Formats: sequence, C-alpha cells, structure tokens
Amino acid sequence: MPIISFGSQDIDLITGKRTMTIRKLWKNPLKVGDRLHCYWNLISKEKKKIFEAEITDVQIISFKDLKNDDGIAKEEGYEDSKTMIREFKKMYVNDIDDDLFQIIRFKKLEIDEWEGEKIDEKSMITQRADILFDSGKYDKSAMCYTAALKFDPNDVYLLNKKGDNLTRLGKFEEAIDCYNKALEIEPTNEYIWNNKAIAFLNSGNLEKALESNSNAMDSNSKNPVVLYWRGFILEVLGKFEDALTVYDELLEIDNKNPEVWNARGNLLFEMENPEEALESYDKALELCFEDEIDSEAQNRKGNALLDLERFDEALDAYDKAIEIAKNNLKDPSYFILNKGVVLMELNNFQEAMETFTQVLAIDPKNDDAKVLRDECLENL
Repeated sequence: MPIISFGSQDIDLITGKRTMTIRKLWKNPLKVGDRLHCYWNLISKEKKKIFEAEITDVQIISFKDLKNDDGIAKEEGYEDSKTMIREFKKMYVNDIDDDLFQIIRFKKLEIDEWEGEKIDEKSMITQRADILFDSGKYDKSAMCYTAALKFDPNDVYLLNKKGDNLTRLGKFEEAIDCYNKALEIEPTNEYIWNNKAIAFLNSGNLEKALESNSNAMDSNSKNPVVLYWRGFILEVLGKFEDALTVYDELLEIDNKNPEVWNARGNLLFEMENPEEALESYDKALELCFEDEIDSEAQNRKGNALLDLERFDEALDAYDKAIEIAKNNLKDPSYFILNKGVVLMELNNFQEAMETFTQVLAIDPKNDDAKVLRDECLENL
C-alpha cells in the first residue's frame, strides 16, 4: 500500500488542480495501476488522510535530466526547473546528483471506491482552508474554499469565508459576488452584510459600504462587530459626530473594550479634541493586558499630550513606544522622530539633533529628519 505525504505547498494537488507529483525512486518502484493512499503532513500532529488515487503513469528520470526540464517543473507547480531543484535540495538533504526520480501521474478516486478509511472530503478540505486562512496564506485558502464549494455550492459558511479570502487578496468584486450568493440563502445574516460592507470599504466605495452596514444593522442593531465597523465607515466618510455617537453606543454595551476606546481616541484627536482623546487613550491602555499594549497606542497618546503641550509626559509616551517597537523588532524611527519634535519644543536642540541622527541611521532617506536636524543645528 504505497503512501504519499503532501503539505501546504501541494495545495493544488489536494484541490484536484494538479494530478502529478515527483518523488525520489523508491526501493520498490511504483507501477501503473497501483493505489496511492495520500495524507496531509504524514509525520505531524496535523496528519490526515486526504484522498486515494490510482496511478495512471510512472516515468523514471535521472536527476541530471530532471534539473534542466522546465516543462516538468511547471507541471509540478514550480516557476522553472531552478526553483524546483532549489526546493528538492531542501527536501533531500543528501547529495542527489546521481539519483533517479519517479514522475507519478494519478487520478483521484471517488470516496466510494476507496479501499481504506473513508473521510468527509468536504470537511477535510474546509479544515485545511481554515488553517491556511488563519496562517495568512489567503491565496491557498481561497483555492481550498473553492474546492470545498464544489461539494456544496450553497454552503453559506464557505461562501462567506471565500469572500473574506478574496477581500484580503484585493479581489473585491469577486468577494462581493460570494457575499451576494450567501445573502440569497441567508438574507438576514448580519455578519455577511457587514463583511460585504468591509469589501466595499476596502474597494473605496464608501456609500455602498454604509448601505451594506445599514442592512446588517437592520438585522441586529446591537451587534458590537457591526457597530464598530459602522463607526469606522462613518469616520472615513467624515461624519465624525455620527461616528462618535456609534462608539459611545458601543461603550454602553461593553465599556471594557480597549479597541473601541482607542478608536474613540483617534476620532476625538481628528476632531481636534486632544484632551478627551487622551482620556480615551488612557482608558484603552488601562484595559489592555501588558503584552497587548503596542507601540502605536503609546505613540497616539504621545501625540495627544504633545498637542496639549504636556511635553514631559509626551516624551515619556514616545520613549515607551520606542521601547515596545524595539522589543517587537519593529521599526521605531517614526516614534524617535516624534520624540525629537518634543525635545525641540523643550529647547533641547542638542539631544533633538542626536535623535534625528538616530532616525537617519535607520532611514537615510527620511526628509523630515534631515530638515529637523538642520533646524536644530541652526539653534545650537
């Protein structure tokens, strides 16, 4: 019983897009008519049977011939033979220059033709899709959701998730088509209406985004997710007072959500109300767990304090932002630049100049840092 293991790089095999694989020649070579039992990540905790197949053709080829064959490489799913050989070198740690390989072509068998353990293929492919989606591999997860939909084109969950994938891939029209199909089946599903609103928002169609969000509100006007996105859409539309009303309504439902307090702070700062913005930022930071506090939150707090001319406190906020960014291996240059601005406000031009020099060491093309450093030099 020949067994073959596939991984996430072989997603087009799992979805049926490709029916060929290349493996190093085994001690007992495969032959036409052999049955393959195919698994996902055979040696990992995620091991799962994915399909059975019958071999339709086996070609033995030397590595020397294989490594120069772009046609076979493309059939195997690689851009060219150089890319394929680079991957093979990773898979086979020993020298393979003198080895033989088998090009195995097969046809997937229907489940009722399987000899071994039967599976729910739709469920298996959906599970693979969900794992790929959660790990940010949206192109591959979209392929899996498409494959799963072949089993049931009216599965609302799959239509919605495929739409989410397509939105993340920037394919907004296709995403909206998926949401529309799902809404034909479940016309009052507020989550799908809201996801459609997000797709319109990301495509730049703000009025349609608000319209879809309003449909979600018609289904459930107290859904915190729907309300949060309504506030954001209204804010992008420049309807600040309406957005603030929505955020306040959200906080009446749950006043311990740091994301809402933070969004409210951003809006108030945009409305040139730094004092109230600062209160919202402080509340957001108070509600965050220690490991959830990010550099952007501290930076926004620093901006509000700078606007209120509370320079020493702003300096402290920017220092915290810089430290958090460095600890998380993020670029701290923007926060360092803001720190330099505060130092200038405090007439500490020497330290400000050194701070802008730090920015230029990280980002030599930062024009703001160059201009501000020159201004510091003039004041020394």
